[in-house]
Amino acid sequence: MALINKLPSTSTTTSIPSIKIKSLTFKQVFTIHCTSNSQKASPFTEKHSIERYQRDNWLYNNQQQHQPSSSSCPVPDNQEFVRDYDIALQLPELRKLLDVLREKREIGNGFGEKGPGNVFLVGTGPGDPDLLTIKALRVIEGADLLLYDRLVSNEVLDLVGPNARLLYVGKTAGYHSRTQEEIHQLLLSFAEAGANVVRLKGGDPLVFGRGGEEMDFLQQQGIEVKVIPGITAASGIAAELGIPLTHRGVANSVRFLTGHSRKGGTDPLFVAENAADPDSTLVVYMGLSTLPSLASKLMYHGLPDDTPCAAIERGTTPQQRIVFAELKNLSDEIASHQLVSPTLIIIGKVVALSPLWPHSVNETSTLVEFR
Repeated sequence: MALINKLPSTSTTTSIPSIKIKSLTFKQVFTIHCTSNSQKASPFTEKHSIERYQRDNWLYNNQQQHQPSSSSCPVPDNQEFVRDYDIALQLPELRKLLDVLREKREIGNGFGEKGPGNVFLVGTGPGDPDLLTIKALRVIEGADLLLYDRLVSNEVLDLVGPNARLLYVGKTAGYHSRTQEEIHQLLLSFAEAGANVVRLKGGDPLVFGRGGEEMDFLQQQGIEVKVIPGITAASGIAAELGIPLTHRGVANSVRFLTGHSRKGGTDPLFVAENAADPDSTLVVYMGLSTLPSLASKLMYHGLPDDTPCAAIERGTTPQQRIVFAELKNLSDEIASHQLVSPTLIIIGKVVALSPLWPHSVNETSTLVEFR
């Protein structure tokens, strides 16, 4: 995708050469972009959530006469196909917004002189809006444009000011609504136009959030970046469950690990033998798909198979579900209870200090649900 501020000034999508489909109506695109049925609604903005379009409908002003007829439909196999057309629909309105911001900057209407705007990398915590910092709330309320991720809860988005523009740039396994390079260019283009741009991220922007990459890119382009930390999932969710991440005589250190694999494989990126320490707490982000391999390797390298563990889906939200199990049973119990992303995994003796830990020695796992 080319830079937004260098795109041709057409108001239609038909002249954009990178688009693979040009004959679909907006109603058909809404039929593609819809969410499948589920037994419980997620507080997070999923990749095909109808709420996403209700929040971002300013992007589709040219197609306002078409409204989605259903909030449920099968998701197509070719997600790249969908993503390209989605971007094509957004480009005209993004271009218009850039023009408006440049004009405001030229006349000095709240944007100072002709210098660039600021970019704020804001952590929104693990989901509960009450865990936002006061500083984060002030910045969210004063933003011109907010680019938000999948793990930013709807309750946090409800705090955005009435005149701000929301743009979804979320990622999930197998589907990126925007590539990381496109996100970089969007942030740069709007900052150069003089906007106050807020990049909303779940948890903390500098903990497995690619905040460092975005900050480095923008600083190299001369854009000032301000980071507002958020409560990372490890701290927020552990506190919710009463699990101390460190505890004298039980765990003398804590490690945050990514469960992401190389090129979508089943092995995590890190070396398990360096993490198999019974006196440490392991917190695994994004680790559902690689957990079977990780657990096996941790036990192989000496971590006791009865090490207490917890897997927490949608932590700190009303939809929170928790599976407690020993390490040897954890993968099977997660599969049995069908936990889905986002799920945080905590491994270590400190898990047994939670008041929710099962007390029966004969019980292999416990599922705790909050309703």
